[in-house]
Amino acid sequence: MRIHANAAWFALGASAGWNVANVGAVATRIGDSYGVSLAVVGFFTTALFITHAILQVPAGRLCDRYGPRAVGAAGLLVTAGASLLIASWHDARAAIILRAVAGVGTAFSFVAGSDYARATSGTAVVQGLYGATAMLAGGIALILIPLLDGWRAPFVSAAVLAAAGAVIVMTAPGTHVPLPRARGFPSLRDGGLARYSAMHAASFGLSVVVANWIVTLIERNAGASAATAGAIGALTLVLGVITRPLGGHFEDRPAVLRASFLLGGLGVALLGVTSSLPVAVLAAALVGLAAGIPFAPAFARAARERPEAPAAAVGLVNMSAAVTILVATPLVGLTFSLPGSGRIGFLVIAAVWAATALCVPTSSRRALRESRPPESHS
Repeated sequence: MRIHANAAWFALGASAGWNVANVGAVATRIGDSYGVSLAVVGFFTTALFITHAILQVPAGRLCDRYGPRAVGAAGLLVTAGASLLIASWHDARAAIILRAVAGVGTAFSFVAGSDYARATSGTAVVQGLYGATAMLAGGIALILIPLLDGWRAPFVSAAVLAAAGAVIVMTAPGTHVPLPRARGFPSLRDGGLARYSAMHAASFGLSVVVANWIVTLIERNAGASAATAGAIGALTLVLGVITRPLGGHFEDRPAVLRASFLLGGLGVALLGVTSSLPVAVLAAALVGLAAGIPFAPAFARAARERPEAPAAAVGLVNMSAAVTILVATPLVGLTFSLPGSGRIGFLVIAAVWAATALCVPTSSRRALRESRPPESHS
């Protein structure tokens, strides 16, 4: 039963992570096939991210009411259906619309996966493993999809992964237990949730923004080739697979969490000022390792902050990172037209990332023991 439960949250996280990276893996191939520019291809991912961000809290409320298994399975089926339609309808406008529909599915599946992991384990370490699953799936998509033939590869692979995941989730053990009536939607007016949202927005949201522009930054300021810059840039995301599970062990160690934000800010600052490739490698690795540590503490604490609506609270925290990515990515891009070729944008990110150390609250081991979730039942 435990293996099946673990497979269920793994499938939910993997589908969400795969869909974030699948189009970018073969952006040029897709643009050539549809006869559109790379800017238009970018909307394939933007459309997904918009609905994914908007629906984080509603998806959480549905999980709190109906259970993560039902919501997650529904999300996977939506993603599978939308992806199959894209693969069978060769029209760019339709594809963008359907990617927005797929974003509905990823919103449901990602929040449901986090809630299912919480309900079946109750530990921050498993939350970290769940977060690593989504990142790992995105990395695998970047490696495998270019090896597949044709413009349909990103969408057919997403449909197959989601459909297989839906079968696993629908047959997984049930976890839903009655919850106290929620006192309204979670919001940033809840002091704790505001802190955890800031932590996740800085560590994950800003790391994705950095990953979007680090290749261009290194190419321009360090004179590296695209291949070399890409390999260095990948460190900002891939290394989070290691530290997301590790961060679960530091949930009650605020000093370690604060240090992770200071080190992350330092890494981004080094990227912004260096013209040395060895220093860029060190800085990118520092960013990637630091970015993963706050994931599990932010999600686990958010769920405890609103015990009557834990999934909705996690959805709010994750929405903060998605909105950060949507807003900050183009703003940093604009700084590449200023003197310094993006250095200013990276230095601003560094300052914000490091300042987020002030948002880390002091925690209590007693509170951790008393906040374990109730026993689940099918």
